[in-house]
Amino acid sequence: MAERSVGLREVLLVAGLSVAVVLGAAIATSFLPKALQEVVFRSPLLIVVLIVGTAALLWGIARPRSPGE
Repeated sequence: MAERSVGLREVLLVAGLSVAVVLGAAIATSFLPKALQEVVFRSPLLIVVLIVGTAALLWGIARPRSPGE
């Protein structure tokens, strides 16, 4: 089985997508009413989202791959 290395193109693609998601979330939050903005910024909601997202990413990296992938 050949090892596949990650190239600069893949790294830049993931980085660009990450920036786009964060920018999109910031823009979407700006359209929320002030009361909902307070919930987003003053509660642990962002921390929960980051923990769940990180766990999902790490699980996806750590899970075994089938031979066909």
